[in-house]
Amino acid sequence: MTISDTATLLEDAADRIADVSRPDLQIMLRRAALLLRNSGSIAFDEDIEEALRDLSGEFGKTRNDTVRYIVREWLETNTYLPVHALDEDGDVDGTA
Repeated sequence: MTISDTATLLEDAADRIADVSRPDLQIMLRRAALLLRNSGSIAFDEDIEEALRDLSGEFGKTRNDTVRYIVREWLETNTYLPVHALDEDGDVDGTA
């Protein structure tokens, strides 16, 4: 389960707290605690943080998702990760 999945579950539970069973709530809170315990934070200079805030707003993503996106793009561009190439005959669902 990813961080965003856990966050979505917690937000949903908060919206309907009276309907969530105690065991389900305990599981969600334990998952959240585990993710927080295992997460790392990267602090950047103020100018980089400002650029990340701006990009996050443009992308409609969180700061961490934006950092992940930038790192993945850089790794693919510099051939540290394989690029997900599309076949010429493949289906792109209206996007290229």
